[in-house]
Amino acid sequence: LKFAFAPVMIRPGSAVKKNKKQAPSPKGPRAAPGKKAELKKPDLKDFIDNKDYAGAIALLEFERRARETRGNSLMWLAFAYFHNGEYRKAMGLYDELMGKPGYDQALHVYKACCLYALCEYDSAREEAEKGPYADGLKVRILFHVAHKLNDEQEMMKYHEHSPPEGLGDSIEDQLCLAAIQYLRAHYQDATDVYKRLLLENRDNLALNVYVAMCYYKLDYYDVGLEILQVYLAQEPTSVTAVNLKACSHYQLYNGKAAEAELKVLQNASTSGDIYQDHDLLRHNLVVFRNGENALQVLPHLMETIPEAKLNLILYYLRREEVTDAFALTKDLEPTVPREYILKGVVYAALGQQTGSLEHLKMAQQLFQLVGASASECDTIPGRQSMASCFMLLRQYEDVLVYLKSIKAYFPNDDDFNWNYGLACAAAHDYREAIEALLMVQSERYRSEFTYITWLARCYIMNNEPQRAWETYSRVETSNDTVNLLQLIANDCYKMGHFYFACKAFDVLERIDPDPEFSDGKRGAAIGVFQKVVAKQESTDKLQEVVRLLRNTNNPQTEYMVNRVIRKWAQENRVQLP
Repeated sequence: LKFAFAPVMIRPGSAVKKNKKQAPSPKGPRAAPGKKAELKKPDLKDFIDNKDYAGAIALLEFERRARETRGNSLMWLAFAYFHNGEYRKAMGLYDELMGKPGYDQALHVYKACCLYALCEYDSAREEAEKGPYADGLKVRILFHVAHKLNDEQEMMKYHEHSPPEGLGDSIEDQLCLAAIQYLRAHYQDATDVYKRLLLENRDNLALNVYVAMCYYKLDYYDVGLEILQVYLAQEPTSVTAVNLKACSHYQLYNGKAAEAELKVLQNASTSGDIYQDHDLLRHNLVVFRNGENALQVLPHLMETIPEAKLNLILYYLRREEVTDAFALTKDLEPTVPREYILKGVVYAALGQQTGSLEHLKMAQQLFQLVGASASECDTIPGRQSMASCFMLLRQYEDVLVYLKSIKAYFPNDDDFNWNYGLACAAAHDYREAIEALLMVQSERYRSEFTYITWLARCYIMNNEPQRAWETYSRVETSNDTVNLLQLIANDCYKMGHFYFACKAFDVLERIDPDPEFSDGKRGAAIGVFQKVVAKQESTDKLQEVVRLLRNTNNPQTEYMVNRVIRKWAQENRVQLP
């Protein structure tokens, strides 16, 4: 089952920057040469409007140290800390405000938002319950907390109840609902909500990003890019939008094309290294570079970015470090099809490596769960899953039903051609198997003993024993060479290709003087002789077989050569060595 590293987009309702400080961007005009700069205090509104929360923090902290008065200064500072990803500092300010008599009860809800961003979901729920329903923020945060805690009953309560104790028709509540639909992989439902909101709120350009994200998840990358461009035309250096564009280019083209899209962010960065400022981009750079620096980057992001764990598992699988992959997978509770599939791949790999039937059965069940589900049965991953399920059950005709339905999507994919080729071979469609196996380009795959033996068998069964022998001739001598020779000898004998069977048995006999090999060689020689007599084989082959027989010191062989074959040769004027 083919798997590539998965790039990540910012998900609605998720925190992807934990306690990350952003350097304030320089503000204000520079003075002309020879003139003294006229200093002017920056305006907080400008910082907030420009989303320069680091600049807002610098201003507010300066005012706080200078004991300058500003209305709701601590609230503004907490707001800026929160949006700058410094959730604990924001929470500390909310605690300070709640220490004052007669404080606003809504502070409990704001603190709950910080706890949610820090992935402390139980504490977030407890804190939010203390606050008022007021503007609906309490319901929205509790709705998201219930999702994170997999509390379906709580989620249904907030979904079905009317305001103030449930979600309403406000744009904030509908965005909250759409975000949950997205996080639950109900991308079409999320798309419907976002598109309706976009029709009603044309000026809210960010909705284009959310719609594009849904189309990305639905594999409509071109459509998503077209919609995304509306937002990028106004916000060309938006990290969220540029990252989504890069992810789409990764899916449509390759990692280099994706990385090239991120250059606009690097060029616009004031800190010098945009990747150090954004966990999301650091994660995706690993993906775009095919796992480069995975061990340095991904482990530190697993708590913040769920895909980091999945991609680390994939990294271990690619390096065939199955035990390490399993260590990360065994406690993974899959919630979306991709996670079920990945867990199935790991269990299948471990089962094949250790011979564990228990793990293979678990893998088969995981694949079947995805492939048989109503939402996935007609998708490419769904059909791959069913093919994998039947492969583990050794029902190869069923495997081919699913693989043939998606073959057009994987014309040059080594993993697909490997699986398809082996399934065709196991189902006795040897011509198709040869075609698929020869399309595999990876030298690592082509050097595997499984590949070599199946290709040799397919050649023999397709009446091309010469190509099977050439395959053996190219293989370097190893412990597997004897097994390959035995396969060629036995399969050629079974298919009536006695000349190559005799050659294989001769090599085996010289490696190990086992009577079985001697008997096989003698039987194959008789087969060649019969074919020559019936004029189905050239006398050149008989001459070579006689040379091979003379290598054997056996009375039966001597009798066969001198009394039977040589007598016929003399009668038919065939010269023998």
